[in-house]
Amino acid sequence: MSLNYFELFGLNPIFNIELATLESNFRKIQSESHPDRFLTASATEKLSAMQLATLANEAYQCLKNPANRAKYLLELQGITAISETNTAMPMDFLMQQMEWREATEDAVSAKDVDALDNLLAEIRVEAKSLQENLVSLLDVKKDYATATDATRKLIFMEKVSEDINRAIEQLDI
Repeated sequence: MSLNYFELFGLNPIFNIELATLESNFRKIQSESHPDRFLTASATEKLSAMQLATLANEAYQCLKNPANRAKYLLELQGITAISETNTAMPMDFLMQQMEWREATEDAVSAKDVDALDNLLAEIRVEAKSLQENLVSLLDVKKDYATATDATRKLIFMEKVSEDINRAIEQLDI
C-alpha cells in the first residue's frame, strides 16, 4: 500500500495543515534518505532511499502550495478539480479573470511595475480569502462541490500571479 502525501509526513488529510510540521517532517525524511547515508548499502536500499526522497520532494511541493494541496485533497475524494470536461466557472469570476488579464497587459505595455505589484496584492487578498473559505469547505463542511469551484479559482489566481511575476521580472531586466 502506498502512502498518500499526508500520511508520508504524519499529517491529517486536511487543508489547514501546520506548515512548520510539514517542513520539519520533510527535512527529516530528506535527511534519512540522503544518498550519503547509503554509500555502503545494497543497490536495492539505495534505490529505495532515492525513491523515498523523490516522493517526499513531490509530496512537499504539492502540500506546501495551497492550490495544489486543495486539488490533492479533492483527488483523494475521487474529484478532479481541473479537467478538460470540467472547466465551468461562474460568470463573475470569468469577468474578474478578464479584468486581471487586461490590467496585466496594460501595465506591461506601460512598463508600470507598481501597477503589477498592486495587481498582485489584490489577487493575494482574494486568494487568501479563498484559502480561508477552503478550510471551512474541505475540513469542516466536507462540501467538495463548492470546494472544487474554489480550488479552480485558486489555481487560476496562481497562474495569473505567476504571469504577473514573470512580467515584473521581464520589466526589471
